[in-house]
Amino acid sequence: MPTTSIFSRYRRYYSSILRLGLPIMLGQLGVIITGFADTVMVGHYSTEALASASFVNNVFAFVMVMCMGFSYGITPIIGSLYARGETAEMGRTMRNALLLNMLFGLTALAAMMVLYVFLGDLGQPEELLPLIRPYFIVMLLSNVPVLFLNAMKQFTDGVTHTSLGMWILSLGNLLNIALNYILIYGKCGMPEMGLLGAGISTLIARVLMALGMMAVVLCSRRYKPFVAAFRSSRVSIAAMRRVWNTSIPIAIQMALETGSFTAASVMIGWLGKVPLAAYQIMVIFGMLGFMVYYSLGASVTIKISHYHGVGDMKRVRECCAAGYHIILLFVVIACSIFYLFGEPIIRLFTSDREVVAVAVSLILPMIMYQFGDATQVAYSNALRGLADVRPAMAIALTAYVIIGLPVCYVLGFPCGLGIVGIYISFSVSLLTAGLLFMHRFYSHFRRTPSAS
Repeated sequence: MPTTSIFSRYRRYYSSILRLGLPIMLGQLGVIITGFADTVMVGHYSTEALASASFVNNVFAFVMVMCMGFSYGITPIIGSLYARGETAEMGRTMRNALLLNMLFGLTALAAMMVLYVFLGDLGQPEELLPLIRPYFIVMLLSNVPVLFLNAMKQFTDGVTHTSLGMWILSLGNLLNIALNYILIYGKCGMPEMGLLGAGISTLIARVLMALGMMAVVLCSRRYKPFVAAFRSSRVSIAAMRRVWNTSIPIAIQMALETGSFTAASVMIGWLGKVPLAAYQIMVIFGMLGFMVYYSLGASVTIKISHYHGVGDMKRVRECCAAGYHIILLFVVIACSIFYLFGEPIIRLFTSDREVVAVAVSLILPMIMYQFGDATQVAYSNALRGLADVRPAMAIALTAYVIIGLPVCYVLGFPCGLGIVGIYISFSVSLLTAGLLFMHRFYSHFRRTPSAS
């Protein structure tokens, strides 16, 4: 089909996906910029601080992505109800979803306290443990307000108000950057706190973001009907079960994906502090791509949940295709940035030549896995919009654990490729997941050919 015909067919989807996705993307880019600034400041403070931050952040990424994934179960439910105008049911669903998300998240964080006891047994460099332990505790506390913020953001996204999350995240991230500078280096009369200061600044910013989100939703006229329905509703086991049935498969899927990266960070720690520090720098690069793809994928979830809510399967299929087109375009842009400007950007993070050399060696392997990452994001989000989330658990288990982890270990250690081999393994697991998610999505239309 000619390019002009493709554009004409999908133009309305392109515009609606971008209209919803760009605010999410800007908010998420704020998170990346904060991580970028945080890593630069910590990296220039010391290589030990950078390596310690790498370990703790990657361990917490597993739990927080799982909790974030659990909150994603709210979006397709709210989106379908919103498309049908069922305001009262939206309020009841949100009350129960918020309670369930807090209980789930606090349970996950309690498990992290158990992990804290065994930090010394995870094979990390001994000299890093005095930096790792206090930073771990502060990051544990800072993730409590994120549980509330995630749930509320999925609700506002589901009713197409994606700009609110953008503003809350952007303002909170600006505050985080400012506090990082003050507390890490001891400016404005504050003591020099190094890595611990970075953790405290994150805690303060996250608390204020959660309070800000709550204040806007409670006080704005825009949300008044939803808030009234929320207040008049009751806790319901049936409503909780509905949220649980959608949320837990997404949480497990994302936990398995992130868990494979967390396991990789532990293996990289076996190689020493220099590879671990280099990995922390490259995580920021990888997250730049992932968050852009995720933002567009989230808008695909919202739109598909609306079309699915009114039974329009033809638009479901077309919307997914349009979303994948846009995400692939951003893959090309991201990979061009990585290839052309990767080394100069890496040098902003650290002046340690060994760390720079290792990080530069990872640019091409990182570019390789972007296409697999984009594919799995596009089609997993399309399945979420359909609330077809249970098969995602089996796909994630197959791609990230059964295939991904053994390939990661074999390439990294028996094959002697070290951190480069570990990075190459990401391409294998992500592309496998993407192709399996794609197959599952299109199986809906083979079962119902009239919808295609």
